[in-house]
Amino acid sequence: MTEEAVKGLIESGIENAHVEVADTRGGGDHFQAVVISDTFEDMSLVQRHRMVYESLGSLMTNEIHALQLSTLTKSEWKK
Repeated sequence: MTEEAVKGLIESGIENAHVEVADTRGGGDHFQAVVISDTFEDMSLVQRHRMVYESLGSLMTNEIHALQLSTLTKSEWKK
């Protein structure tokens, strides 16, 4: 997997999301992502993470072995 592929999948799964992805080990299977979207408003942390995982589908259990997430609304990001 590439950073761009992960970013594209998350952006296509979460409306109006700003996404930054980094490959933390350089091997294409461990990533860190910051996802900013007002879609997360009034969602728990678990709900936010589930939404990201759903956008990645079966890649989360196959190609992607680890994903460190920060999920924020735009107002949370500004703080």
